[in-house]
Amino acid sequence: MLSFEKPEARLGDFALVADFTLPAGARLAVIGPSGSGKSTLLGMVAGFVPLRSGRITWQGQDLAGVAPGARPVSILFQDQNLFPHLSVAQNVGLGLRADLRLSQDQNAAVAEALSQVGLRDMATRRPAQLSGGQQSRVALARVALRAQPILLLDEAFAALGPALKAEMLALLGRIADRNGATVLMVTHDPDDARLFAPETVVVMDGVAHPPEPTGPLLDHPPEGLRAYLG
Repeated sequence: MLSFEKPEARLGDFALVADFTLPAGARLAVIGPSGSGKSTLLGMVAGFVPLRSGRITWQGQDLAGVAPGARPVSILFQDQNLFPHLSVAQNVGLGLRADLRLSQDQNAAVAEALSQVGLRDMATRRPAQLSGGQQSRVALARVALRAQPILLLDEAFAALGPALKAEMLALLGRIADRNGATVLMVTHDPDDARLFAPETVVVMDGVAHPPEPTGPLLDHPPEGLRAYLG
C-alpha cells in the first residue's frame, strides 16, 4: 500500500497536504487546476519535494529516509528524459545500470523490453530519429525494465494526439498490469482519466483529496473542478 499519512509540503507560500491510502496495483489519475500542486504531490512521493510534517509510506516503510534514487519509484515526464547521444537500447539500458555495463542477460532483457513496445528493430537509432510516439515507447520500455512498484507520470503524453495518446495509455496499462505497479498519472485531460484510471485524485486549494470513482466524479465535478474543466 502507498499511504499518505497527512504529509505536508511547503514551497514558499504554497502548501499541500494529503490523507489517503492506495492499494498496490491501483491506477489513479491526478487532476486539478494549474498550480494546484499536482506535480508537487508526485514530487513528495519521488523524494524531490521534502515534507514539513506527516509521512508517506510504501508497504509500511516510511520513505522519508530513502533517497530519491533508492525509492521504489519510476517517473515519466513529458520530455521523456531520453539522452540524445545514446541509442534507443542504451536509453532503455539505463533502467538497469547507469554505467551501461550490462551483462548478456541484461542486454537480452533490454531487447525483450523493446519488443514489448514494438521497437526491437530500432535499438540502434538515436532519439532524434524517432517520432514523438516512438520516443514515448522508449521511455515506457525503460519503465517496464525497471519494474518498480510505483509509477508516476507527469503529463507524460500531453504532447501526443488523441489516437496516439490512447495507444500509449493502453500500453502503459499493460506494463502496469504486468508489473503490478501502483500508478499516479497527472493529466489535464479528463478523457485520459476516464480511459486509464478507475479512480481520480482531485488536487485543489492545497489539498490532494482522497480518490473518487472517475466517471461519477467527472460527470458531476465539484464547483472548483467544474470551473477548471469548463
